Amino acid sequence: MYRLKTYYIAVLLSVSFVQAQDNVDIVTKVATGAANWLKLETGTRAIGMGGAYTAVADDVAGIPYNPASVSFVMGQQGFVSTNQYVAGISYNVLGYATNLSGVDYAGLHMFFLDSGSMDVTNEFYPDGTGETFSMTGLCLRGAYGRRVTNRLRIGFTGKYIREQIYTTQMQSFAVDIGSNFNTGIYGFVLGMSINNLGPDVKYDGEGLEIECDESPTGYCQQIAESFSLPLTFRLGFANTLIGPESEFIKSKNHKLLVSLDAINPIDFTLYGAMGFEYGLSDTFFVRGGTHFGHDTADASLGLGFNLQTEGFGLGIDYAYVNYGVLDYTHQFGLNFEF
Repeated sequence: MYRLKTYYIAVLLSVSFVQAQDNVDIVTKVATGAANWLKLETGTRAIGMGGAYTAVADDVAGIPYNPASVSFVMGQQGFVSTNQYVAGISYNVLGYATNLSGVDYAGLHMFFLDSGSMDVTNEFYPDGTGETFSMTGLCLRGAYGRRVTNRLRIGFTGKYIREQIYTTQMQSFAVDIGSNFNTGIYGFVLGMSINNLGPDVKYDGEGLEIECDESPTGYCQQIAESFSLPLTFRLGFANTLIGPESEFIKSKNHKLLVSLDAINPIDFTLYGAMGFEYGLSDTFFVRGGTHFGHDTADASLGLGFNLQTEGFGLGIDYAYVNYGVLDYTHQFGLNFEF
C-alpha cells in the first residue's frame, strides 16, 4: 500500500509538471545567455534515456549531468563518443576517470563542438564573399568526487570554456556542483546539480573592429556587452524497479531502471525528461526516453552492449533522438573499464 501511494504521488507530480509547460504566459529569457552549446546532451547512454540522467549518472560520461558521477568509478574508466548533430554540426566527447583511494575520485572530460564550414556574407555579398568560417566550442572539465557516506556522494567540476566565431572569441572559467543521495526509501535515488556557475562573459577579437575616422589606424574596436553563462539547475529521481537489489521485483538476470529529471536553465522555462533502461544479464541494454516542455527534442532510443572480462570491460552504445523540425541525430560511444 505504501509503495502504491508513493507511485501515485510521483504520477501526480509528473502530471502537474507537464501541465505547467502549457502556460503560454510564462516569460522566457531565450537567447540571453552565451555558450548555449554547454546545454547539449552528451553521453550515449544518457541521450538514449532522454537526458534523464542526473540521478542515474555513475560513470565518467555522466560528469556534465552531475559531477558526483565520477565517484562511482571502480578502477579506471575511459569514454569516447561522436555525435552528428543537426544542420551539419558535430561534437565529440573524450573522458577519463580514476578511483584514487576508494573515497576520493578524479576525472577529466573534454567536449568539442564544430559547426562545420559556412560562407561569409555581408550586405554587399549576400550570397558569399568566397571566404568561409566556422564556429567552434571547447569545454575542458577537471572533476573531483568524494564518497561521503555509503549513501551520499558529492562532486565538483572546474572547467575552461572557449568559443570562437570567425575572428571573434570568448573564453572563461566556471564550476559545476553535484550530489547523489540514495534515500533508502523504496530504492529511490536523488540527484542534484548546478551547472555553469561563473562570471559573465564578453566577446572580443578582430570581428568587432569597424572602420572609423577617429582612430589613427582607421579602425575602432566595438564594445561588446556581457552575457551570462547558461546556469542550469537539475533535479533527478531514479529507481530500479526490477533487478537483483530492487525493492519491488527481485530478478537476477533482468533489470529495469526508470528516471525522471526536472531541468531549469536561466535562459529557458522549466522542462523535464523521463527515461528507462532495460538490461539483460548486464550485457544487453535497451533504452528509451522523452522530453517534456522542450522546444525541439522529443523521443529518444538507445541500445547498448557490455563485454566484461577479468580486469577489463568494453561497452558499445548507440543513441537516436528525434528533434522534430530539426531532424534526428545519431550518437555512438565506447566505454572502457580497466
